[in-house]
Amino acid sequence: MNKHGQLADFLQARRGLLHPEDVGLQLYGERRRVPGLRREELAMLAGISAPYYARLEQGQSRNASREVLDAIATALRLDESERAHLHELARAPKRGKAARPRPERVPPATSALLSALEGTPAIVMGRRSDVLAWNTQGHALFAGHVDRDSPAEPGRRPNMAKLVFLDAHTRDLYTDWHAKARAVVGNLHLTAGRYPEDSLLAGLIGELSMRSPEFASMWADHRILACDVADYEMHHPTVGTLTVTQQTLQSPQGNGPAVVIATATPGSPSATALRLLAHAGRSSEPAQPRRSVESRSS
Repeated sequence: MNKHGQLADFLQARRGLLHPEDVGLQLYGERRRVPGLRREELAMLAGISAPYYARLEQGQSRNASREVLDAIATALRLDESERAHLHELARAPKRGKAARPRPERVPPATSALLSALEGTPAIVMGRRSDVLAWNTQGHALFAGHVDRDSPAEPGRRPNMAKLVFLDAHTRDLYTDWHAKARAVVGNLHLTAGRYPEDSLLAGLIGELSMRSPEFASMWADHRILACDVADYEMHHPTVGTLTVTQQTLQSPQGNGPAVVIATATPGSPSATALRLLAHAGRSSEPAQPRRSVESRSS
């Protein structure tokens, strides 16, 4: 991965999602070979020259000003997260040889927070979606079929992105699986923009693209989604149907592991289900892992 390659892909994909009628352009019956806006049309809407925009989209220009990027973002109708992602991709890369990513660890303060959240489903996730730690209820809610002790060993850590796309149990957890999957892909796009030299992240994206056609399709359209707060209806094999709000707590610097917690409306049947799940998680033995999506469909 490199930022300018990602920038070119992002601009091309988002331009392709806009149609002339979406932005008030008249077609006058002309036939178009490809869907979406043409480069010169996008450049006109942004108020910049077509040759300059073409160079930017081809990854040949690396000095776009904030004003130009904001004009392009407005023309592409990007939301706040997408606009920030565009600026991140256009930022000049750091010089020097990329260092091998260091193993991710749970800081003491984050470990203390996880302990304080016992009774509320919570997991600690690294920037590549690896589960670094979880509490009893977090394990029971999100991946009770996975060995509870697996996050303690870096080589065995579950990866939530892989579970969502490749694991049958996790896929069945979400009523609207596509909404959850798009959130995972959108968050990985944001992370790839921040860490373009992360070889392990690139490997994860490559593996998912090869093993999941659905991931490959979602990755290609470059939709960005910040996974801060989202409501999900879940079908849990132990406590049945419940609706939870998943919130991601990130350090102010944004460079440490994130804590993902799940809550339910107080007094609701979903809140009761979470309490039952806490007792079930403490009393049950780890279940055997279920087959992957790939093996189930073969």
